[in-house]
Amino acid sequence: MRVLFFTTLTLLSTAVFAGPQCTDIDKSKWLDQAKFQEDLKAKGYEIKVFKVTDGNCYEIYGWDKDKKKVEIYFDPVTGKTVKEEIEE
Repeated sequence: MRVLFFTTLTLLSTAVFAGPQCTDIDKSKWLDQAKFQEDLKAKGYEIKVFKVTDGNCYEIYGWDKDKKKVEIYFDPVTGKTVKEEIEE
């Protein structure tokens, strides 16, 4: 019973923390990371953390132009938002 509990807990925690899957396209076709960040800053974003996720997304933690805290996943090929969380 105890093993079942920990197995279930592990599976649930993995699902909770897993981000979206953005692309399976080769990284050579991705938008340049530095240019992409500069474009976001030009749109009013303040980036605290920028990273590439296990799901092949560009992810930022920071603030939008309205100074609301955001966590956003972007498709690194198109630059489109895949998932967005905004703190109200």
